[in-house]
Amino acid sequence: MKKHLKYSIAALFLLTIGSAVAQTTESAVPAATEKVVVVVSSMTAFEFITKGGIFLIPIALLLFYSIFVMVERYLYIKRCSKFNANLLDGVRENLNSGNINNAISVATRDDSSIGEIVKEGILTIGRPVSEIESNMEKVSNIEIAKMERSLGHLGLIAGIAPTLGFIGTISGVIKIFYKISITENVSIGNISGGLYEKMISSGSGLVVGIIAFAAYHLLNGMIDNFSLKVQKVNLDFVNIIQRPNNGDKTK
Repeated sequence: MKKHLKYSIAALFLLTIGSAVAQTTESAVPAATEKVVVVVSSMTAFEFITKGGIFLIPIALLLFYSIFVMVERYLYIKRCSKFNANLLDGVRENLNSGNINNAISVATRDDSSIGEIVKEGILTIGRPVSEIESNMEKVSNIEIAKMERSLGHLGLIAGIAPTLGFIGTISGVIKIFYKISITENVSIGNISGGLYEKMISSGSGLVVGIIAFAAYHLLNGMIDNFSLKVQKVNLDFVNIIQRPNNGDKTK
C-alpha cells in the first residue's frame, strides 16, 4: 500500500513539473511573437519605402514632376477657360452702336482664351462670315494647344512609372536567386524578406502611374469642356454680327 502511495506521489510530482514546463513554453511563444510585432510596427513609412531599391529614385522624380505638371496645368486651364457671361453682351452693345474699338477693348480686358477668340472675330469684321469663323477656329485651336502643353508628359509617365517599378522588382528577384546560388541558403525568411522589399518598387511605380493617368484624363476633360464653350461662343458671335443693323459690315 505504501509502495503504491509512493508511486502516486511521484507521478503527481512529475505531472506538476510537466504542466509548469508546458505553461512556460506556451508563454514564451507569444512573448517572442509580440517582440517581432513590435519590431515590424516600429518601422517608419520612409524606412519601408527606401527598401524598394535604387529604382525608387527615378519613380520619385516622376512623381514630383507629375504633381508639378498637374497643378500648373490645372491652374492655367482653369484661368484660360473661364467664361464671362457678360463678355458677349458688352461686345454686342458696342457693335450695335458702331464702337468696334470699344468692343475690342472689352474682349481684351477679359484676359481669357475666349476673350482672345472673340477679339479675333471682332478684328475680322467686314470679311465674309466663313473667313471670320475660320480665323476664330484657328485661334481656338492655338489656345487649346497651349492648354495641352506638357499633358503628353503625364501620359508618358503613366506608362513609364509602372514599367520602372517592374524592372526594379525583377532586378531584386535576380539578386535574391543569385545570392541563394552562392550561399545555398534557401530559407523562407531570406526569400520572402528580399521579395517583399523588391515588390515595393512595383507598388510605387503603379501608384505614380495611376496618379499621372488620372491627371492626364481629368485635365483633358477640362479642355473638352472648353472646346464646347468655344463652339457656343463662336455661334453666338456670328449671330451678333449678322444682325440687320450690322449687315453692312459683313458680306
